[in-house]
Amino acid sequence: MKAVMTIVLAAALTLAAAGAGFAQTSAPVQVTLKALNGSGEDGTATLAQTGDGVTVTISVQNGTTAPQPAHIHTGTCENAIGVAYPLSNVVAGKSTTTLKNLSLTSLQTGGFSINVHKSAAEIGTYVSCGDIPK
Repeated sequence: MKAVMTIVLAAALTLAAAGAGFAQTSAPVQVTLKALNGSGEDGTATLAQTGDGVTVTISVQNGTTAPQPAHIHTGTCENAIGVAYPLSNVVAGKSTTTLKNLSLTSLQTGGFSINVHKSAAEIGTYVSCGDIPK
């Protein structure tokens, strides 16, 4: 019986340690967003591990009152490939999104960027972009 209890306890500790990856707190990551296409929308995006997800907070200067779509794209600003994670629209220069079941470290591969688009009607025009650092 004692051997079975030891095995059960060891398994529980292993599972707890494996699940702790999301619960660990790490320093937030700052992404510098650079204005594109004459927008003047320089700013920052802050990525922070929050429980089992990542909260992305965007703040840009000269943002419009019209909703501006924002995304985490696969690829860099130089070569954005496709949308990996949709973010809440940027309105008046601000946006906050929590992406559930995601770890901050999974975004820190050097293969993701954050893009803010001019508008839904002009989705192909980026007004701000920053690469998520390794």
